[in-house]
Parts: sequence; C-alpha cells; structure tokens
Amino acid sequence: MAKNLVIVESPAKAKTIEKFLGKDFKVESSFGHISDLPSKELGVNVDGDFKPKYEVSKDKKAVVKKLKDLAKKVDVVWLASDEDREGEAIAWHLAETLKLEKEKTKRIVFHEITKSAIQKAIENPRGIDYDLVDAQQARRVLDRIVGYELSPVLWRKVKGGLSAGRVQSVSVRLIVERERDIQNFNAEASYRIDAEFSNEDGQSFKAKLPKNFSSKEEAQAFLEKNATASFKVSDLEKKPAKKSPAAPFTTSTLQQEAARKLYFSVSKTMTLAQRLYEAGLITYMRTDSVNLSEEARQGAKAEIESSYGAKYSKPRNYQGKSKGAQEAHEAIRPTSFATHSVDIDRDQARLYDLIWKRAIASQMSEAELERTNVKISASTHNETFTANGEVITFDGFLKVYLEGTDDEDVEQDGMLPAMKTNESLLNNYITATERYTRPPARYTEASLVKKLEELGIGRPSTYAPTISTIQNRNYVEKGTIEGAERQYTQLTLKGGAVKDKKLTEKVGSDKGKLVPTDIGMIVTDFLVNHFEQILDYNFTAKVEEDFDNIAEGKVDWSNMMKEFYKNFHPQVEDVQENAERESGERILGVDPATGKQVSVRLGKFGPLVQLGAPDDEDKPQFASLSPDQQLNTITYEEAMDLFKLPKNLGNYEGQSVEVNNGRFGPYVKFGDAFVSLPKGVDPLSVELVEAIELIKEKQKADAPIYMYKDLPVQKGKGRFGPFIKWNNMFINVNKKYDWDNLSGEDIVELIETKIQKEIDKVVHNWEDEGIRVEKARWGRHNVIKGKVKVELAKTVDVSGMTLDEAKAIIEANAPKKKVTKKKTTTKKKTAKKK
Repeated sequence: MAKNLVIVESPAKAKTIEKFLGKDFKVESSFGHISDLPSKELGVNVDGDFKPKYEVSKDKKAVVKKLKDLAKKVDVVWLASDEDREGEAIAWHLAETLKLEKEKTKRIVFHEITKSAIQKAIENPRGIDYDLVDAQQARRVLDRIVGYELSPVLWRKVKGGLSAGRVQSVSVRLIVERERDIQNFNAEASYRIDAEFSNEDGQSFKAKLPKNFSSKEEAQAFLEKNATASFKVSDLEKKPAKKSPAAPFTTSTLQQEAARKLYFSVSKTMTLAQRLYEAGLITYMRTDSVNLSEEARQGAKAEIESSYGAKYSKPRNYQGKSKGAQEAHEAIRPTSFATHSVDIDRDQARLYDLIWKRAIASQMSEAELERTNVKISASTHNETFTANGEVITFDGFLKVYLEGTDDEDVEQDGMLPAMKTNESLLNNYITATERYTRPPARYTEASLVKKLEELGIGRPSTYAPTISTIQNRNYVEKGTIEGAERQYTQLTLKGGAVKDKKLTEKVGSDKGKLVPTDIGMIVTDFLVNHFEQILDYNFTAKVEEDFDNIAEGKVDWSNMMKEFYKNFHPQVEDVQENAERESGERILGVDPATGKQVSVRLGKFGPLVQLGAPDDEDKPQFASLSPDQQLNTITYEEAMDLFKLPKNLGNYEGQSVEVNNGRFGPYVKFGDAFVSLPKGVDPLSVELVEAIELIKEKQKADAPIYMYKDLPVQKGKGRFGPFIKWNNMFINVNKKYDWDNLSGEDIVELIETKIQKEIDKVVHNWEDEGIRVEKARWGRHNVIKGKVKVELAKTVDVSGMTLDEAKAIIEANAPKKKVTKKKTTTKKKTAKKK
C-alpha cells in the first residue's frame, strides 16, 4: 500500500503527475470542488458573520467516500490543487470534508506539471493559505448574495426565470451600451483620395492625400486640378526604427490572440489550454503575470541560439499590472522550449504552437526597420500626396511571430521603390472614393475580454465562464446577419479624364459578434435604473481590488460583506416593493382603423406587438415578433404587418393551408403538419403555390425510403446536417455516403453501426440491479436506473466505478416519495331554519 496520497482536481492531471512519482505515491482526483453552497437556499448567514453553509454535492458523495477511505490508509496526504484561489479553496474543502489531520496533511503547488516542478513542490510543502481561501469565499458569497437577491426581483418586475450576476450583468451592460451607440450612430460621407505613381525606372507605388473632401463636387474639382499636373518628389525622409516583441501570454491575451489567429471561442481556448497544462506541455493557464522564470529565460536563450543564432537572442523581463496573490507567478509558456511542436489533437497542437511562438519571440531581438516617408507635390495646386513604406533590415523576433490586431482600419505599410528628391513621377491614376464613417465595432468574445481587463472587471478564471453564462442566459447571442448592400461613388482620373462609377459594399454585418437580445436590454435597463451601484464599472473593479486585498491579508472578508450588505439589502427590498414593472414597452403609433394604440413589449412567452391598451373596453390583440425582429428596432409598419398573420392561403388535399409566425420562426401549417419557411422568406409574401411546394417537399422528406426490420426509415436534414430516422433513432449521415442516393446497403450499415455505438457507449451494466452507466454528450456520463437518470460532471472518471458507488449516486438523486397525510374531516352540525 502506498504511503502517500496526492489529491488533484482532474483525472488528466492525476495521470500526468503519477508518471513522475514512485510506487510510494498514489494520485487521485477530486473532480474539482467537492463541496459548494446549496442550490436551493441562500446558504449564507447574512444576519451574522456571513459564514457560508457548504454541502457535498450529490454526484461527489462517492468520490468523497473513496478519498476518505484512502486518506485513512496513508501516512501523508498531499493536497495538490491549482495554485490560484479556486485551487486553495479546493484544498481547504478537502481538508475539512475528509477531516484530515493537520500533522499528516501537506499543501503543494506548482505552475507546471513536469518532473522537476513536482519534485521541487514535494521538497517545499506549505500549509493552506487561508487568505487565498477567504478571497475565494468572499467572491463566492458576494456573487451568491447578488444573484440570490436580485433574481427574484427580476422575476416579479420583468419576467420569470431570469437571473442576475455581479460580473455577468456588467458585461451585458457593456454590450448593450455598445449596441445603442451603433443604433444612434449617423454615418457621414467623405471622399478619400488615393493615387498610384511610377518613378523614373517605371516602378509603381501607392500614395494618398492626408485629408478627405466632404462632398463629391469638391472631390471632382480636386481631380480636375490634377488632370494636367506634373508631379515630383518634394521631400524624402528615411529613419531607422525598431519593433519590439509582445510579452508572453497572460490568460486574456491568449484568449484574444487565439480568437484572432485561430478563430477559437474564449471557452474553447481555455478548454484546450487546460488539456495542454494537464498533459505537462504548458505552464498554468490562468495568470495575469507576464514574467518568465530565470530557468525559462535560459531555456529560451539556449533554444534561440541553437535554432536561429546568437544575434537573435535577447533575454528580457516584462512588467505587468500585477493584481495580487490570485495569479500564478509566470506567464503562459511551454514547459520545454526545445519542444517546438506536439503530436496531439489538431486544435491543441495549434494552440501549443501559438503559445510556443509567443513565448520564444518574447526573448528574441527587436526587428530593425528602415521607414521611408515620401511627399509628392503637384504643379497645379498646393496639396501634397504622401507615401509610407518600410523595409526590414533585420527580422529579429519577426522570424517567429507577429502579434495580431483587432483594428480593421490599420493599413500595413508596404515597400517603396528607390527614389530621390526632385525626381519626376508619372501619375497612373487618382481616385476619389466615397467613404462613410464607421460606427463603433460590436464586441467579439476576445475584445470583450480585453475591455473587461482594461476596466479591472473579473480575473483570469472568470472571463470564460462569464462570457458563456451571458450567452446561456439568452441575454446576448452571436450575430448571424451577413450585412446589407450599400452603394457608394468612386471618381477616377485617368488619361486626363474623370469618370464616375457606382460600387457596392456590404455593411452592418454582425456575424459572430456579441449582440444583446431584447431581454438582455430590458434587464440591463432595469438593473441600471434601480441598482446603479451594482452595475457601475468602477464599483465592480473596486470589488475585485477588495478581493485582492483579502488575498494579501489586508482586509477581513466578513467585514467587507457586512459593509456591502447593509446598503444592498434595503435597496433590494425597496425595489421589490416600489418599482414599476419593466417590459421594454415602446409605443409605435395608432391603428387608423380602430384608433387603438400600437405598442411592442416583452410578454410572458417573448417579445410581442400589442394592438390596444389594457384598460380598453375590448381585449387587446397580440402578435409575436419574428426571431429576426427586436423590440428596440421594429417599425410601426413591420409591427402592423404581424397582425395580418395567420394568413389563410386556401386548401390543398381537402385541408386548409395557412402561414403564420411562431416562436421559432415563420411556418406553413397544413392540417396537423408544420413546415418551416426557408430563412429570410417573409411569411406575408408566401402564396398557395409556394406553400404547396414546401408541403410536398416535407411529405417527400418524411416518406419512408426503406424498411429495416419491418420499421420505416426516413431521411431529413437538421441543424447538425443530414440524418436518417429509424425506430425513433436519429442517425447522422456523414460525407462518406452519397446523401441523395443512399442505397439499401448504406442504410443498413448506418443503422447497424449506430446500434453498435449504442451498445459500446454502455460503460457498466449491472443487469440484476437494473443500473447502467452510459457515455453521454460532451465527455459526460449518465448513471441510469429506470426513469432516474443522473448526469455526472465532465470530470468524473467512471472507468473504475463500482456498483456501490453507482447505487449511492442513484439513491442521492432519486425523487423522494411524497408522504400523503390522510385528511380528517369533521362534520359540522347545522340547524335547519324553519
């Protein structure tokens, strides 16, 4: 039996660490937090010292029992959770819940999972850092209080099922305010002047006029001035310049750069980085530090000199905005600079490559450039054209890596041909292009992280869950609009004549950007109006500083809670009692036929248009908005059109056909069947002939294409691509098959392969007890008995699960039988009145 038990958070981390420790060490996983605040009550003593009430989550009881049993049989328990506040809290919960003896318990931390780092940690154990634990408790308790007290207010004053959060609500506010800036923006047109010249050797290059013209007439007049002009180089200036590498990655800069270069979402980046860390390939991925250890700098130096030469090496330290004890002590870097690439999952390999390049480049020499600025004068006017170019004389760190940018308007300087002052130039053409000022850009996930960091809101561990939460709550969604065509004018001077042509460009795209929903805007307005402090950017940043001070032992966390709650709670009670309901109502006008008010607002089942007021004698009429319409942008005309639905188109095969708008978009109804309209089709424009075609397509799609074991096989296309349906089983059809010409053999193969997969997904099957463990979605597993299905956390390793552990999970989650008391009735005697 091993003498030492090492407890980490994840099975992957346990597996990696186990390779570096001998037979005297057993490494087990706690699968993250083993205890947390209760789900169905506040769980915080707000009338006392704000002490939280922790309980072991149902799916962790078997894990806790196993760890308890193991801890009793060893000499030393090593708590090896991550080195941030969450990790410290996990270590504390383990010590408390497992009732570990202080003498036989040691806390170890490391920022990379390598043999040397693990051995060094074992040689230098410490106790649990209760300041870090208090900082984590303070965040957890404050966020629980805010969410638990604000959410019921939203249920009563806005809509049922809503929730609020301290950091999440502020993040939504940023997105809402940006959206309103865009909606209120008025684009202004001006004419930008661009030109192409050739030098005496016939080499061409681009130049521009530093100023724009406000009207077409001014632009045309300027071009005409150049029709007979001669041009020369009036000034030429060359300057040496240097470009320095960016610092190694922090959590937020990794998320931003992975979005720019790899098109990863913030959550995907963190998931992949977690796997790289647990595999021992990179250092800890939740950090605000840009510093590298001396050992890392020396490793980078050796690799740079070996691969590129000594002149490319320049070891350096970076100074970051340290925010306290939560952060790891290093930036994100590879654990070994000698490992240029890794042979693993493609996306993990791409992220590793990005981390390696950024870290190695940070220790390389500056790039040396020669920047050239050329001024070009004309003989017929006093305006000056300019051209800028740069030449790399020594590539330095650019040999490996160049940081991306979010600015779409930045033009990169190109190379210029050799020229000299007073050299005559030939003008090839000059254009005056109508350009419109751009509204502020919508946030992407990465740019939102950047803004949150700039404001001091949130910390490395909170960015990804915050962005996921606001989307899951339907306060924000990823835009899907490609944009609209807009015409603009371009004037071209060529061969002494000015020509005018119309061009088009696509504007207003929000595809992939974060766009607030109606409910997101309404909730934000309500919270800003009634809880301005909670939604205040400076307040949220100040709270983060308080957490940092708690982590450094400078502030008592319960005193911070008391100070916050004494102002917050009375405000909640006041709003609960006195605030008006918020529905985002907008009055659009009056219906000329009835004289009734036309308005839009949020209803119980979503946004709707209303004809009439609640106090009218007749009941108001309602119509749902379509999925692509919003309360704050819908027009009177669009709203009135919605009352034309449902629209009866006629009859087909003896049944009525009508078109309508529903919660999931416009559709055709034929008898009891519903057929969705293609994306972008206006339901009011649909005629009977078109509807019949859609019905026929639906009937054809639903018709059996094959019979397997006397049951019909149907085919269709869903959000995940083409599929066949058999025996209530949906089977995806991949590109290996010819979707339009599926043969009987193809269908049998698909069905039998799916059946086999269903068999293979069963990990355990205790038939006598009626209990089985099956693979579920996204790496999770379900424990199933009859109608009881328990979805386990993703981190739970079921490979060695025993029947007793499975029973414990089922028992903990089985619905409790209601105890019904017999009703006792007493007959009252009544005297009959004569």
